[in-house]
Amino acid sequence: MTSRLAPRGIHPAWIVGLVALVALIGAAGFRAAPGVLMVPIHEELGWSTSELSLAVTVNLFLFGLTAPFAAALMQRFGIRRVTTVALVLIATGSLLSTLVRDPFQLVLTWGVLVGLGTGSMALVFAATVTDTWFVRRRGLVSGVLTAGSATGQLIFLPVIAVAAEAHGWRAASIIVAAGALAVVPLVVRFLRDSPAEIGATRYGEAPAPDAPDPTPDVQPGASTGPGPARLAIDALRDAARTRTFWALAAAFAICGASTNGLIGTHFVPSAHDHGMAQTTAAGLLALIGVFDIVGTVFSGWLTDRMDPRIQLVIYYALRGVSLLFLPGLLSATADLGLIAFIVIYGLDWVATVPPTIALCRRSFGRQGALVFGWVFAAHQVGAGIASSAAGLVRDETGQYTLAWLAAAGLCGVAAVLSGTIRQQRASEAGPSPDAAYGTPYSRAEEVM
Repeated sequence: MTSRLAPRGIHPAWIVGLVALVALIGAAGFRAAPGVLMVPIHEELGWSTSELSLAVTVNLFLFGLTAPFAAALMQRFGIRRVTTVALVLIATGSLLSTLVRDPFQLVLTWGVLVGLGTGSMALVFAATVTDTWFVRRRGLVSGVLTAGSATGQLIFLPVIAVAAEAHGWRAASIIVAAGALAVVPLVVRFLRDSPAEIGATRYGEAPAPDAPDPTPDVQPGASTGPGPARLAIDALRDAARTRTFWALAAAFAICGASTNGLIGTHFVPSAHDHGMAQTTAAGLLALIGVFDIVGTVFSGWLTDRMDPRIQLVIYYALRGVSLLFLPGLLSATADLGLIAFIVIYGLDWVATVPPTIALCRRSFGRQGALVFGWVFAAHQVGAGIASSAAGLVRDETGQYTLAWLAAAGLCGVAAVLSGTIRQQRASEAGPSPDAAYGTPYSRAEEVM
């Protein structure tokens, strides 16, 4: 049965992983758009930075809050269906944004429609695919899939910037929509909901001796068992009783504030304030995506080999130090100091994701993807708050300096929180081959 999906000798998990990577790249177009389009929209329509930031904030909130429910929907209705609907929502929101005439309309398109779509294609999608299809190489695979968003940013950012400058921001929005829709046929044809659907096992998982061909426990679309909302809420209820969850959620909220909320949304406008051309600033943001791919894949590789808590402490501390220097590095030109910041920040951008996914899996077992959905929701709440707060800082003070320095301090807090995490191991139908670190899981020891 596996030959229908993968050539002989290639495990079908790698085909699914490749399609998931392409889908993440296609969905990443909007992640690159706000930072580039805020200036031309402001110049054409006269809306303030705060009004534009509100649409981004709603998007970031929904991007995160949709994630745990999307994970549950994928468990209930299948990865393929949810991913297809998500890509169509992103395309629809991007296309309708070209018709806006009032700030609240941008909130509905950029914020609500695209937020729901990107939330369903968030990093929880990478965690779900990894856990569903892989037993071995999970850290590496989660790192590669996480880098998909960076790859999408790398591809879309320069294109969006050039299109916005040459043809207007509406043309750039159409490009985002086309990118999302272009991936849909691949998802429909090649993305599978589980190995059992094609009579396979997860990569690295040996079938039980004399066992019949695997079949799904619950067929996508079946009506048995708790609904997606119940699954997501139950996972939150159980996880919220542990210190590990709150430490991961708080640190990841700071991660979101210092990446999507600040650099992703406000780096280009901030550089523009210092006299830098918008296309140059967008190119630097795309360069972050180049180094993000390297850093995230390497981080995933490391996650299979070292304590993920140590990784998080290093990543957050390095990010905080680099943000301290940013206000003094911004200028009209991209000098050596700013390039050094871009390299360091790029390597660190979402390197936090593979170790965070690993800690969720090792501490919460089969609920790991759902719990990561809630941790990611905290990430986007932090991003949304930072996006709006930075816009207010810019409107009130005329510059972003206070926002950069506040984020640097928060990254120090995230490093401390990460160092306090107790790593446990939850059962997942047997120990995971990549769960090489930590002590046996004990609820009595961890429950608050």
